[in-house]
Amino acid sequence: MEEYLPLLIQLVSGALGGNVAGKLLKNMSLGTLGNSIVGILGGGLGGQILGMLGMDVDGGGMDMAGILGSVAGGGVGGGVLMAIIGVVKKALAK
Repeated sequence: MEEYLPLLIQLVSGALGGNVAGKLLKNMSLGTLGNSIVGILGGGLGGQILGMLGMDVDGGGMDMAGILGSVAGGGVGGGVLMAIIGVVKKALAK
């Protein structure tokens, strides 16, 4: 179970990051459910990308640095992906 905890933290913080980005960028928001779903995907992708770049947040263990890395990677990934999807959705609506 402990090996899945960083991923779970990334997914939850991704959902939070997606919703925070939706609140800040109201014209790109996908709604609470849409922001959460895209944020969850972005949180998982953010953690994977950081792992590929050598910032191994998944294998960092459950010390404070590992937890903060998972939260940061997930939150930023969720917010960024929500913003990207929001821009694409807005562009396609024109």
